[in-house]
Amino acid sequence: MQRNLFLWSLSSLFPLRSLARDGRFTDDRKGFKVPVGEGRYHGHLRLQGVNANVIDLKISGKDNDGGFALFEQTSLSPGRGTPMHVHLMQDEVFYVVEGQYFFRVGADKFSLSAGDSIFLPRQVPHGWTQISEKGKMTVLFQPAGKMEEFFVAVSGLQHPPTPEEMRQLFAASDMKIVGPIVQPE
Repeated sequence: MQRNLFLWSLSSLFPLRSLARDGRFTDDRKGFKVPVGEGRYHGHLRLQGVNANVIDLKISGKDNDGGFALFEQTSLSPGRGTPMHVHLMQDEVFYVVEGQYFFRVGADKFSLSAGDSIFLPRQVPHGWTQISEKGKMTVLFQPAGKMEEFFVAVSGLQHPPTPEEMRQLFAASDMKIVGPIVQPE
């Protein structure tokens, strides 16, 4: 009886081994840590354009087959934020670590403070403005899409972009500007 149980247990491992060969299941990938105040691949990305915030990439889509990208944003631009825009293929989540922000999602308006989070569904116009003097948020894009490339491109500009250049940068990253910078009410 014990032998049968052993053989049955052993046979249950074969499907897992075949998954590993397929690449759908593997133990050769490694976890990693990104220390506070650091970015995974690009260091600090200081944005040019609608705000002058600093973005640190914490987890890249390269780390998870494009499943998501996680950023930490240090907000240094009171009264500034993003124009109303749409992500064609991504949901977005913000978690406020410190400071205060005003968000507009479609026709709805939200005030967020430390500890608050907000979900912005794909294809729904949204934007935000920094209210406090300083702030910090974590931002998650799912799937990762082209957001890493967008932030690298915007931080690499040698001048603040014109509105047309900004529209082109958004479009190249599967986003569309659909309105002016969000203003708190």
